[in-house]
Amino acid sequence: MQKSLYATMRALPGQAEHLAGLLRDLARDVRAEPGCVRFVVYRLESDPAFFHVEETYRDAAAFEAHIGMAHGRRFNDAIRTLVEGGASTVTFLDPVA
Repeated sequence: MQKSLYATMRALPGQAEHLAGLLRDLARDVRAEPGCVRFVVYRLESDPAFFHVEETYRDAAAFEAHIGMAHGRRFNDAIRTLVEGGASTVTFLDPVA
């Protein structure tokens, strides 16, 4: 079964463009992972400092491989001083239909 989630984060004042660049780089790297099905980064139209990332992986094993990737660790380390709370908020999803 596929593993889906979304992550949200709000950039600290003055950090939105830096965060957007890091997310573009992360998206490129994650999309190259063999188990990645979907990785889409959005910016809230009414609040450009707020980012929403939708992710789907082939299965739980592909997700486990994803969280072990160096590019993800680098991204999470980099955003500690760029986003509210020092990290993204991750919400896991179960399919309904």
